[in-house]
Amino acid sequence: MAGPARVISWQAHMWRRLSLCLLIAAGCAAFSGHLAQAQEATGNAPTPENVALPPELPPSIASSIPVLAQFKKGLYDLGYNLQFSYFADPWVNPIGGVKQGAAYEGLLYMVLDADLAKIAGLEGLSFRASAYQIHGRQLSADNIFNLARVDSIEARPAIRLFELWIEKKFNDFASIRIGQLAADNQFFISDFGNSLYINLTFGWPTIFSADLPGGGGPNYPLATPGVRLKVTPNDQLAFLLGLYNGDPAGSGFTGLEQIKDPAGLNFRLRDPPLLMTEMQYRYNQDKTASGLAGTIKLGGLYHFGKFYDQLFDVDGQSLALPSSNGIAKTYRGNYSLYGVIDQMLWRLPGDDPKKGVGAFGRVAVFPTDRNLVDFYAEAGVNFMGLWDKRPDDNFGIAASFTQLSPNVRQLDADRAFFTSTPLPLRNYELVVELTYQAQIVAGWTVQPDFQYIFHPGGGTIDPVNPFVGPIPDAAVFGVRTQISF
Repeated sequence: MAGPARVISWQAHMWRRLSLCLLIAAGCAAFSGHLAQAQEATGNAPTPENVALPPELPPSIASSIPVLAQFKKGLYDLGYNLQFSYFADPWVNPIGGVKQGAAYEGLLYMVLDADLAKIAGLEGLSFRASAYQIHGRQLSADNIFNLARVDSIEARPAIRLFELWIEKKFNDFASIRIGQLAADNQFFISDFGNSLYINLTFGWPTIFSADLPGGGGPNYPLATPGVRLKVTPNDQLAFLLGLYNGDPAGSGFTGLEQIKDPAGLNFRLRDPPLLMTEMQYRYNQDKTASGLAGTIKLGGLYHFGKFYDQLFDVDGQSLALPSSNGIAKTYRGNYSLYGVIDQMLWRLPGDDPKKGVGAFGRVAVFPTDRNLVDFYAEAGVNFMGLWDKRPDDNFGIAASFTQLSPNVRQLDADRAFFTSTPLPLRNYELVVELTYQAQIVAGWTVQPDFQYIFHPGGGTIDPVNPFVGPIPDAAVFGVRTQISF
């Protein structure tokens, strides 16, 4: 049986690579079909020195290079928004963790957004295709063994498709998006937290990645088939509803999700679904508002899959008992409630309501019995554009707290008792991050960063040196360089 299985595995791998190549080729064909038009459109445009990128586009290094600015604007006028972002993140942990050392983590993020109204006259329709090229060594996985990643781009090296969807907007009232989707860029987002802190930029916090199958469900670096509905009855309110395949790679809780779907092309539909909903309320967002800007989000999720008790077996005994059959009690379904707040505390005089001092917080809870992590909270304070000589620089300090379930601690205590072995009782992990983001030019930032990790892994025993007890607290220094086109 080894021979046929090996052939099937090789064929599956070949077809995944071939499919990815076909997707890229199709995108290039569609893109090149309008390239001549872009060149013609920019040929009669203003001189390169006078080209300014539309304000709705994110900061781009192209704005400092006239030829690139002219090219990017020409494409945008035709309906294409082509983006590249490169993240270069060297790190060192001189103390703590399982071992000390240095690591380099890199990520190239590629996005093509297409306005189908401009391109093909299909009013209200848009399209996105995005992909990652991930490389480097993982500091958290290799050195520290903590629950929260030091660097949120940390993932297995690969070239993988991320999102591939089409969206229909119904004026400004509603939109529906369908295709290969991520949920971490739609739900449970803090505008202040995700935009600045390196351990929060990509993906969901620890509680979701630990408690949902496949490393957190539709969450960096894996997307999955799904549908998302957004309703915005006015400028202040928005309601989100998303339904996704609940296990993008079909890996369950094995930790093999990035191995089982190496190119992001599984497109699974047969796993138990994940349902998410969120209400968003924004206030004082206009530059003429007299009050301080803020956003409140309340949401929840329900996963329809199978989950396992952290303490008891199917007979109701502790899994640590020598007489236990070792088969954990199962539950049908899992759920969470969460909240997010972003609030300006002081506004710098001027037109921008988001310049000044702002604070943020996120909190989430899961049931204790079937989850490794039952409570998560984070909070931070951002100082944005306070220095008139550096108006686009940001500085901040934040902390995240991950609490392991009481059932996990009880299981540790039972194991220590029945084996007559002193073992640490896992309880929590706390991470403090101090960071400064300096803009060199638009689209190019350099960001020194310091993190201190208390109780890595929740206070779990050191797997390399078990006789020294829990993994020692770790200090981490790094710097991120981000260049975006």
